[in-house]
Amino acid sequence: MRIGELAAKSGVSVRALRYYEERGMLVPERSAGGHRHYSERGVELVWLIQQFYSAGLSSKSILTILPCVETGETSPEALAVLVAERERIDRQLAELATARKKLDTVIENASSASCAADHCPD
Repeated sequence: MRIGELAAKSGVSVRALRYYEERGMLVPERSAGGHRHYSERGVELVWLIQQFYSAGLSSKSILTILPCVETGETSPEALAVLVAERERIDRQLAELATARKKLDTVIENASSASCAADHCPD
């Protein structure tokens, strides 16, 4: 498929796809005329790159671990990145859970105060 079709199927801009290509995260085949051609696997790969970005991984980290995703094999450097990113995400999840719990408390207190003011039935 051409780059525009990959952009449409993956929901990512052509500009972002070109950036991924420049960084070496996405490698298309090239036609004799120099046109980019992507396999159907490209859509899944773009989604994975997007997920990694959403999780806070840098393009450098993504570039390091993508070969592991493709082959299932890893180097010591890639394994260190994988472990460090997993630990960072675990810390982030714990912080988010704490923030959610605090919001729940605030919501519960606000709801109780609102009901008390409005004389809500128990």
